[in-house]
Amino acid sequence: EMKINELAPVIASREVEVEASPETIWDIIVAVDSWPDWNPDVKAAFIEGDLAVGTRFSWKAGQLTIRSTVLQMERPHHLVWTGTTTGIKAVHLWQIEKRGEKALVRSEESWEGLLPSILRGTMKRMLSRSIQQTLLYLKREAERRSL
Repeated sequence: EMKINELAPVIASREVEVEASPETIWDIIVAVDSWPDWNPDVKAAFIEGDLAVGTRFSWKAGQLTIRSTVLQMERPHHLVWTGTTTGIKAVHLWQIEKRGEKALVRSEESWEGLLPSILRGTMKRMLSRSIQQTLLYLKREAERRSL
């Protein structure tokens, strides 16, 4: 199984427990064009066709447009994609584990490139905050769908 780049200058990971099935959580994550509906940090998202290995998609977060490609996919547990934007190459990993009636969702990402090398501390804080926020929004949406 692929991992993020453990040697990258900037790495962050967070996890959250969600009262929903792995399938519900998975369906929210893979519906890329619906991200702005539940995640206010995503301004727009574009994908052609369904998410699969090799699929490309792009999305806007803040001022940045990120171009991504799916590297690995194993429904409903494991998803890895790359993302590139000005000065940054990212690898993002999602892991979803069933925990009884709940699920544990883990999100981790590595950033390499010019900006992460120069602004290591700042960018690590930025990435950690972003991952944390996304997990909270995801939890809220998955639990809303599971009521």
